[in-house]
Amino acid sequence: MQTKRKIIEIDDERCDGCGRCVIACAEGALQIINGKARVVSDNLCDGIGACIVECPQDALKIIERQAEEYDPEAVEAHLSQLEAESAPEGAACACACPSTQIRAFGTARTGSKPAANQAVENRLSHWPVQIRLVPADAPFLKGADLLVLADCAAVAYPLLHTDLLEGRAVMMGCPKFDDVEGYEAKFAEVISRAGLKGITMVTMEVPCCSGLPKIVKNAMEKAGREVPCREMVISREGEILEDSKGMEQ
Repeated sequence: MQTKRKIIEIDDERCDGCGRCVIACAEGALQIINGKARVVSDNLCDGIGACIVECPQDALKIIERQAEEYDPEAVEAHLSQLEAESAPEGAACACACPSTQIRAFGTARTGSKPAANQAVENRLSHWPVQIRLVPADAPFLKGADLLVLADCAAVAYPLLHTDLLEGRAVMMGCPKFDDVEGYEAKFAEVISRAGLKGITMVTMEVPCCSGLPKIVKNAMEKAGREVPCREMVISREGEILEDSKGMEQ
């Protein structure tokens, strides 16, 4: 049933497809389609406008127009569908994935805790860091040594800032839950435009992380450019299991 109510409107001229509004929409009413944000169905948009403050281009606003009534049940079904689509094909349930197995590691490992009087320096040089949010033409990517980091590795590896972040730009994300095609397109654009010096890919030992290096390599094929790559695999305990450049362990 249609009624006159408040709903989000998107200005195509201003929208640059960054996707921040998609992340901010708890109802999943927004998607990036052909490079622009779109309301996928009127009955999913509550018209409150939580997405508006996240838009850096001022492309979103609330208007009043004839639209389907907001339907919380439709939202719940839509979110369930999105969750199901993000799961690996043929997976019976989330518990079947090794990356969901719960483990406790006890006390911190050697080198993970600084002395009481030792300052820990933050080596992060830029923001944003999420793959979906970093613009391909961001100034900090120009000629950069790029760190492509699986989300979980940032928490698991205790020496991230001292060993990996210094002197590098970083883009991080999850190849299991995020948009693989979108990742490939983003990295292909970065590789085409940024003139990267090298790419260091850091993933976890769990199977779902193995897709991240493949995404980057597919992006290089799409871009038609080869960039020197280094691959590291981190254990769930935070230890380096593999390092294609032979980092001292």
